[in-house]
Amino acid sequence: MNRLLLAAYPEPYRSRHGEELLTCLAEAYPGRSWPPPREVAALVRAGVQARARATAHDTARPWWLDGIHLAALALAALALVPYLQDVWHWALRIDPGQHAMAFHFSGWYPWAEGPTRIRLLPYGLLPLVCLIALLRGRPWIALPAAAAMIWAGATSHGRTLFGDEGKAGLGYYGLGTPITARDLVLSGTLCAACAVLTACRPSRLRRRSYRWLVPVVLAMYVAGGLHIISVSPTFQRGLFALEVTALIAAWAATASTGDYRWLIPVATVAFIRTQAIVLQPQGFMQSLPDLVVLVLLIAPLPVLAITAQRRQGQALAQ
Repeated sequence: MNRLLLAAYPEPYRSRHGEELLTCLAEAYPGRSWPPPREVAALVRAGVQARARATAHDTARPWWLDGIHLAALALAALALVPYLQDVWHWALRIDPGQHAMAFHFSGWYPWAEGPTRIRLLPYGLLPLVCLIALLRGRPWIALPAAAAMIWAGATSHGRTLFGDEGKAGLGYYGLGTPITARDLVLSGTLCAACAVLTACRPSRLRRRSYRWLVPVVLAMYVAGGLHIISVSPTFQRGLFALEVTALIAAWAATASTGDYRWLIPVATVAFIRTQAIVLQPQGFMQSLPDLVVLVLLIAPLPVLAITAQRRQGQALAQ
């Protein structure tokens, strides 16, 4: 089990120091397959910092290009979140019945029981294609999928390609307000980011392993198998914990390197969600008090900027 902790570290570090680290853990905690929680937290934190330093020292691409790439990945994941259950049911030909996600008819699939209106594809396939293409550093594939998201959100009524209830009904809200496919700010920003990445020599982009899709498949399995939708309190608590963890990781990476690239995805997601709250104040779900939500969205931005500036100042002083 100790080898799982090595996954937090970049591959070059694992090659040089992996066996040494495993030996130290075996000697420090003989007979245990897993170190104490405090040691696990320290190792994961060190792994995140090592990955951040390796990323910041990589001169193959400018920091702002990598930041835009991370922002596009975050937006694709954000757009996919409400449709995890829907894509899972479609892929495995499952009839969700009364658990269909905000659909008046049982999933809108031909194999669903009861009165149905046929549609060909779930809308969630579009952000999923974007996410996979961006992970593999192929924004020219993500660009048409993002453009299709704009088209689907702008022309949702009366179409049977993606249907319309999944886009008109409840969607992701997390710490803010519903963000559905009709929120063209999200899909438009994602499309613009993909266009910039496509124009800036995509061969320079970082290509991540398909193993990064394992959490996505697991989330689909949980959402589809347990019928957990985005309005569920369980979903909200899990999503809140995930988002706080991501913010802490962004802060740790910035504090370790003094690099501004992690400020770009944090600022982009904060902008998307803040505008949704401003434009749809009646849609606010009160998952947390209004002031707490706005603080959680906006406060990380100056914190990250100040942290990066201080770290750069310390580096110059040394």
